[in-house]
Amino acid sequence: MLRIKLHILAFLLLFLGQNVTFALQNVTAELFGTANFGSVAAFGDFNSDKQTDIFIIRERSEVLIFLADSTSPYFKPKVQIKKDVLPKDTVITSVVPGDYDGDSQMDVLLTATIKSTKTTVFIFWGNNHTLEMSGFLTLNKNFTDEPLIMDFNGDMIPDVFGVTTPPATEICYLTDRNPTCHTALSSPVNMRIPHSNAFIDLNKDFTADLFLTTEGNMFEKWINKDGNFSKADVVSHPGVKIVGQSSFVDFDGDGNQDHLLPACSDDACQQSTIYLWRDSKQWVPVLSDFKQKETLWGFVPGNITHPLVLHHGDYNLDGFPDALVILRNTSGSGQRAFLLENVPCNNPSCESVGRMFHIHWDLTDLGAVQNAVVATFFDIYEDGILDMLVLSQPEGKNELIIHALKNNFEADAYFVKVMVLSGLCSNACPDDVKPFGVNQPGPYVMYTTVDSNGYLKNASAGQLSQSAHFSLQLPYTVLGLGRSANFLDHLFVGIPREPGDSVIRKQEWTAIIPNSQLIVIPFPHDQPRSWSAKLYLTPSNSVLLTAIALIGVCIFILVIIGILHWQEKKADDREKRQEAHRFHFDAM
Repeated sequence: MLRIKLHILAFLLLFLGQNVTFALQNVTAELFGTANFGSVAAFGDFNSDKQTDIFIIRERSEVLIFLADSTSPYFKPKVQIKKDVLPKDTVITSVVPGDYDGDSQMDVLLTATIKSTKTTVFIFWGNNHTLEMSGFLTLNKNFTDEPLIMDFNGDMIPDVFGVTTPPATEICYLTDRNPTCHTALSSPVNMRIPHSNAFIDLNKDFTADLFLTTEGNMFEKWINKDGNFSKADVVSHPGVKIVGQSSFVDFDGDGNQDHLLPACSDDACQQSTIYLWRDSKQWVPVLSDFKQKETLWGFVPGNITHPLVLHHGDYNLDGFPDALVILRNTSGSGQRAFLLENVPCNNPSCESVGRMFHIHWDLTDLGAVQNAVVATFFDIYEDGILDMLVLSQPEGKNELIIHALKNNFEADAYFVKVMVLSGLCSNACPDDVKPFGVNQPGPYVMYTTVDSNGYLKNASAGQLSQSAHFSLQLPYTVLGLGRSANFLDHLFVGIPREPGDSVIRKQEWTAIIPNSQLIVIPFPHDQPRSWSAKLYLTPSNSVLLTAIALIGVCIFILVIIGILHWQEKKADDREKRQEAHRFHFDAM
């Protein structure tokens, strides 16, 4: 009977564990208190405390930096760019933190429109964890769209890339706070608006290339050869009416970056599909079934403020990136955010990829956010488990509401969290500033290891490959390892190289501990063997469970020892009484 009860208990625990695997918990009040409104625009460690802060736009005219804190509310607004600092009628469209002058302190770049469709760029310079409000720079170039922030010349200082006078592209360098702009590419490009350009490694050589979205929904690949970009390939869209924003992830875990594209076959988006571009020169659908019982859902066509986009992250740490997307009921009853889980392919259309997306319809807390317009991943508690931030648009209000959802992922999966810094200084930085956490576009990370079944497993990711139109990418990469607790056999990190440099800037680390954060400092840039890495360990649930089990075993052993000692003492007392009794009779 006891054995049957134990089997029932084990089954219930397994069943409950499976149910909480994808459970979410609303922690908005715990994080923001009553200040949970505005548009989340970017992430970055502004005050170099190894905790990621949140940049929020309010009223499209001012920026607040919510600094991570150890007491509730855990994100508090500290630094503010007020609307009276900027020119009149300025409408802020995006925020891109980074070190634009090479002093290893975080600056803040804003893009905005001022009474026109042209985009103006402002840069507020960082100074000892504050921003200089009086000496900000207004770039003397206006762009047709939000620029791409990338490291064009491989000096590990972010540059501004975009179209000023169509179809000519320009690159603006901001080194030493003295902007200089030059023609960027060897041939003109008719850029699409809104674009989804990316600075990402497209040929697996650990050097970031350039991906451009052009008019007519064409995609151009410019490969970085010897530090210079050369046009290599042009891809057309998959023959659809509405094309969303391109994104890049290692979808199938082969170490290559895959091009994902959400699209609609009709203007109303009643036929929605997510495509993946294969090297075999074809678009493969990895999600086309958007029907929940009798209800048909579809993509929101989007606009220049909030385009049709996928936000990626490895939600369950299985080594395959998942996605968050906004869908609307085609019958017109509202729109919500949904989690798309990366699962093995189960239909012939995606056999060549081997993976597909599966929509989770049953996430109650995620579905409770009505009129959602943006959903993205964010590691709220810096524990390597990606949580969610969802922005909703209440009826009759212009300001967005922020909802924070904690990921109560219970399965003891493992991860590695990697952040690559600029490496502009190592131990002797200006003003004794710690060079931790300054957002750096372009680095590329890949690992190889062996899973618990003995099979080779790898995954890759680019750091801050996109910056425009609320791409909301994190300043680090979180790579899931599944439930394998093995050491990472190899972890590779590559950075962009300077023009004329034919040597790939790549370094390898071995035997990396799972559930750790690795901060890579590539200093000097052209000497990978001299690069350093700081390792910070995040204990997994198994460590806590092992400690509890060990303490429990110790207590159990102590109880047994106590019982045996008590029984032995009781037997000794009984024997002493018997001896005393015998002595009494002998005396008589």
